[in-house]
Amino acid sequence: MTAETEQTIERKMEKLDTILRDLKSFVVAFSGGVDSSFLLYRAHALKKLEFIGVTIRTPYIPSAEIEEASGFAKTYNINHKIVDFAFPERIRYNPVDRCYTCKKSLFTGLLSFAGENGFRYVLDGTNADDIGNFRPGLKALEELEIRSPLLESGLTKKDIREVSHMQGLPFWDKPAMACLLTRVPYNTEITEGVLRMVELAEHFMFEKGFPGTRVRIHGDLARIECLPGYMEKMIHNPEKELIIGHLKKIGFRYVSLDLEGYRSGSADTEIKII
Repeated sequence: MTAETEQTIERKMEKLDTILRDLKSFVVAFSGGVDSSFLLYRAHALKKLEFIGVTIRTPYIPSAEIEEASGFAKTYNINHKIVDFAFPERIRYNPVDRCYTCKKSLFTGLLSFAGENGFRYVLDGTNADDIGNFRPGLKALEELEIRSPLLESGLTKKDIREVSHMQGLPFWDKPAMACLLTRVPYNTEITEGVLRMVELAEHFMFEKGFPGTRVRIHGDLARIECLPGYMEKMIHNPEKELIIGHLKKIGFRYVSLDLEGYRSGSADTEIKII
């Protein structure tokens, strides 16, 4: 990191601290991902703030993510609560505006939680890189007046990872995650069975040394997207047949490897950003 870059990040961090101190009382929507973990830890490090991290548990959030979020909060003695939310029926068939509808529903619930428990604001972990991508959920956050301190302070994902690394935080290199609905094509019915197949397949891939791998489901076909650097490992993996056999045991009939590798929002390529 150059001296100029370090100074820029320091200015952004100072702005973040100012925002958090001004807010004083808030709920952090805590998924356990890099951004919300960083935001929650920063609030904790500042002291004298009234806040709680709230992790939402729904059928389309991997259980491992819930467990990691809980473990992180316990490790650093951060006030934390897991809140169960039912599956919003309006997204049962995975519409293109799924993210907007989901965010509107879940963050409306978080606002109610905040009000009932004496907190003034609800915060989320949106960062400066998220603007410009196909993220209809941001519209819902804006409508609900959810605050995004990382975005407001100009912190990018790279900034967040670098600061986290320097501070020795365990999540600094954690692969990006997204809810399981993103593994299913738009306009496809979401069932408990489909979600569990994807969750089990991705957990198995992680255990076999393929972190951040996406297993996207197309009927009875699994389309595996690997992170950069893992494609060759997958192709020449002596356990390839074991992986194929396990995914078939889970319920897939066909197992394929996407030669383009992992792409964030790969299902959104034909959607026009408005």
